[in-house]
Amino acid sequence: MKGYWRNPEATRKALVGGWLHTGDVGYMDEKGYLFIMDRSKDMIISGGENIYPREIEEVLIQHPAVREVAVIGVPDPKWGEAVKAVVSLAANRSATAEELIAFCKDHMAGYKKPRSVDFVDELPKNNYGKIMKRDLRARYWESRERKV
Repeated sequence: MKGYWRNPEATRKALVGGWLHTGDVGYMDEKGYLFIMDRSKDMIISGGENIYPREIEEVLIQHPAVREVAVIGVPDPKWGEAVKAVVSLAANRSATAEELIAFCKDHMAGYKKPRSVDFVDELPKNNYGKIMKRDLRARYWESRERKV
């Protein structure tokens, strides 16, 4: 890649030392297999713990009432960020925030579970159908000096 189209600042940040920095976060196991966990800009840091939204999304999407889900970090005065799930329910299904949080607690470490859940009819998507987490986060961070 030579760079981003008409975006020298993004090119400067992505091309460093001859390497393309994609923003993906992952690990390599003992057999040499690479596992992509999430995007670094989506990672939530709560009380010093790194929390990967994708892990929580993969749990929540297994709940029969959940059609789509996005997990984001929102401002928290004590922990820096708190985990919030934004959920679109399947047709003719219902669930409460408490039910979905308890479902997560049964399937992962307690510090990773959402602290809150918002319900929406549709998650914002780009022209390719990808969920726009930046748009979801914006309303929670708009009045803050620090933005993620």
